[in-house]
Amino acid sequence: KLGVIEVVLSGGNPLLRDDIGEIVDYASHSFVTTIYDNGSMAEEKIEDIRNADFVAISIDSLDAEKNDYLKGVKGAWKKAMKAVDKLHEEGINVVVSPTISQFNLYEIADFTKYFLKKGIPIWYCLYSYDFSEGSNQLFKIGKKNDEFVITDRKAMVELCDFLIEMRKKSNKILITTEILEAVKKLYLTGKRTWKCRALRNFFMIDHLGRVAGCHLHNPVASIFDLPKVWNSEKFDALRKVYNECARCTYLCYIFYSLHGSVVGNLRIAREQWKSAKLFLKRNSKSLGLVKPRERSLSH
Repeated sequence: KLGVIEVVLSGGNPLLRDDIGEIVDYASHSFVTTIYDNGSMAEEKIEDIRNADFVAISIDSLDAEKNDYLKGVKGAWKKAMKAVDKLHEEGINVVVSPTISQFNLYEIADFTKYFLKKGIPIWYCLYSYDFSEGSNQLFKIGKKNDEFVITDRKAMVELCDFLIEMRKKSNKILITTEILEAVKKLYLTGKRTWKCRALRNFFMIDHLGRVAGCHLHNPVASIFDLPKVWNSEKFDALRKVYNECARCTYLCYIFYSLHGSVVGNLRIAREQWKSAKLFLKRNSKSLGLVKPRERSLSH
């Protein structure tokens, strides 16, 4: 009823839930469904995530020691790489998701080339951390770490140019040219070319069913009340406030702010990724394609 197209399951690690398979199956019936994992559990939960449209595995470096340092867990790289290979072999739409920071900035180009050769799509994140203190925000991501904050702006701009050129050769680079141009301008001039569309084009729901425009802001409703308040004066007022917010550079929020409209979805189609899935999910009822999905069973 709200026109939701995509559901993204993230955490923490959503695969810790015993009922994650049921959630994925239910969500994927009507929405483009993406699930994030740090690579620690995906291999053991293949049947639970098989119906997801995208499974994103977080890997930040091709250097095992460097990646494990970033993750804070010894052996994380080996397990994540094994999970990517296994999911790819199983025919699951696995993507790798590096978080670009100063710590790995100079190797993202080689990282990209490596996974493209393996036929694995790359879905980029940009290092950011939550700096609000004492608020009742939905949840917090990351922590301030000066060695991760991107200080080499020239190198970041060059990386954006590299990815823009690579996108002309491969549709497995899952970041749009418009986002790359926006990030490039941000690092060149310090100016944002987008307005936040929180509570318009996207919103967050935590494990308690509390709804917020994004994780940086306080909960404003319960998921059970959302249809009633979506078009309320309260939500319209909040949207105006969020529209002026410039507290983060999360690429996922930038994506939905730039592309989460009718015009934006046409741009996605032009960029030639996710377009087929978006079209089928949106039009499955009118095309008579909706039918119960069956989970693969294994013993």
